[in-house]
Amino acid sequence: MASPQTSEQPPPHIDPTQAPVAFGNWALPKLIMELQDVELFTRQRALAALCDLVHDHERAYEAILNGCMERLKVLLQDEDNLVRVKTTEVLYVLASHSLGRDAFLKFDIVGPLANLLEDPENACRKNVHQALNRIAEFPSGAVFMVCMGLVPRLVMKVSDEEENIRALILSTLSCCVSVNALPALESDAILVLRDQLSHPSPAIRQAATSALVGISVPADGKMKVCEEDLLPMLVKLLSDDDQGVVANAAGTIMNTAVITKGKSEALNAGAITPLLRLVVSENVAVCANALRALTVLAEVPRARAQLLEHVPLLKTRLAHPNSIIQRAASTAIEVISWKP
Repeated sequence: MASPQTSEQPPPHIDPTQAPVAFGNWALPKLIMELQDVELFTRQRALAALCDLVHDHERAYEAILNGCMERLKVLLQDEDNLVRVKTTEVLYVLASHSLGRDAFLKFDIVGPLANLLEDPENACRKNVHQALNRIAEFPSGAVFMVCMGLVPRLVMKVSDEEENIRALILSTLSCCVSVNALPALESDAILVLRDQLSHPSPAIRQAATSALVGISVPADGKMKVCEEDLLPMLVKLLSDDDQGVVANAAGTIMNTAVITKGKSEALNAGAITPLLRLVVSENVAVCANALRALTVLAEVPRARAQLLEHVPLLKTRLAHPNSIIQRAASTAIEVISWKP
């Protein structure tokens, strides 16, 4: 007669690495309480379960309102690698919600999170940069990060990190310089960004050129772009395969050419011909930035004389369905057609 046997395998659909989730309204309070447990395995299982739960928008808001952020802030200093990885993963998910971003600033979580920029675990550092990037995408978060002096630390990390993390750092820097470019300029960020312009990764080139657009807004930034001989590199990027890179390169040329030195160097680098090719681009950002860059360059007599024969091309953009292109084309034609 066969004897009954009990399987040593866990029941199906049950993950032994996750803490059992309580029913209904008790789920999150129980997990948050377990985050403070002295037993390492209990904390790990609670974090694993919490990672799954907070992907649900309602659960995410419930976690934030039930004091989850304060508990996670403490766990950022945990000695266990897995705890830090899972904690930063939960924070990254919560940073996608407006309430979560407000909590980051309210409970000063950005500081402890930034302390993990040197963490030995790649997964942890990636989660940290993903969370910081989401915070920086909103002006209040970018201002907070600039004010706490995080920009110089990010600039120093660009060259040291792996490609996927490097693109995140550059994207975060781009957000920060859009609210205040001076800390990046004082940290010699332009030298770091210049080295990334020839990187084979389109994501890194796009993020680097995006940061250059912001850095080239203040007068000191325009001069620094000229001094570091970036304009020939930017003119070359006008032929890049990535449309985001092209739009950013044209935008940086536009900003830098506001000053006399910028105009001269852009013209010497042969910017007019590739910019004219971009006028017919169907990408709104590419076309608009190209038209604006040509408008600024047309303030130079020799450039204006060269552009006069291309006015018919510019007039074709007046019928563009997008009003931004129409206005940019109209201004360009007006400047080019001006007679002293």
